[in-house]
Amino acid sequence: MANTSSRTLRLLSLLQTHRYWPGTELADRLGVSVRTLRRDVDRLRELGYPVEARRGVEGGYQLAAGAALPPLVIDDDEAVALVAALRASAQGAVEGVAEPSVRVLSKVARVLPARLRRRVEALHAMTVPAGWPVADDESFDPAALTTLALACRDDEQLRFAYTSADGEPTERHVEPHRLVCLGRRWYLVAYDLTRHDWRTFRIDRLTDPRTTGGRFRPRPLPAADAAEFVRAGLRELPRPHQVEVLVEAPAPIVRRRVGRWGVVEEVDAARCRLLMTADNLGWPMLALGSVDADFHVVAPPELRDQLRDWGTRFTRAADA
Repeated sequence: MANTSSRTLRLLSLLQTHRYWPGTELADRLGVSVRTLRRDVDRLRELGYPVEARRGVEGGYQLAAGAALPPLVIDDDEAVALVAALRASAQGAVEGVAEPSVRVLSKVARVLPARLRRRVEALHAMTVPAGWPVADDESFDPAALTTLALACRDDEQLRFAYTSADGEPTERHVEPHRLVCLGRRWYLVAYDLTRHDWRTFRIDRLTDPRTTGGRFRPRPLPAADAAEFVRAGLRELPRPHQVEVLVEAPAPIVRRRVGRWGVVEEVDAARCRLLMTADNLGWPMLALGSVDADFHVVAPPELRDQLRDWGTRFTRAADA
């Protein structure tokens, strides 16, 4: 039975890496007869894999798309590549899939052998991201997301060190609920067992997350969902900079380029208003630079001053 099982997995791996296999070639690869190959194919079909057969002298097999995604068989190199790609997506490299990436990452990390975990960590340590740099106070360890995601899924209590907005270090003991990705930041929604209330924690301010082994029964969240809970909390926070800019470009174009960082309101067919809130003015300036259109700063005055400073610096660099 063990030989049959391993051969079936080998057959599945071959079908997943090749569009079409002639029956005789596939049987030779597996070291079995054509009749045994047919039995193995039938076994895969019983497990839910949609294997299509082509009859005749040049008949063969291929794995077709099914109504549901069956289990996949991947080798060591593919597993390392998968984890690396999921980590990149979790850090916002692919818009709109950060949260699903973390969910998949937590599942893969649970079963990843130690030798592959070491390869993943080495790859991460030796890789330089090519996207826009993240400020030191906004960086986080992608591995921490995996720990947090698993704790949320398994209803397991967490402890971690946390630094508040005013720089005060604290130790937190929580019942984790959900991870939420908004804009460029990740947040953990959890019930704080010390303060006896729901809290939102920025992941970049959180260090050394560790599970305690204690399980809990999930409490009802005082909001429609975790994302709305985070948004409601953010709306109550004072923002140092409220940015308003008139952009000489149609709203759909601006929304497509920088809509994820602000609100775009149409003024007329050729102009729009861009509204942003920011802790510092660096990100609004980068966003405005990517719009590729003329614009007029309505507020705040500090943004105009910083634009002049950057403009002078860029002009000196261009003339050097």
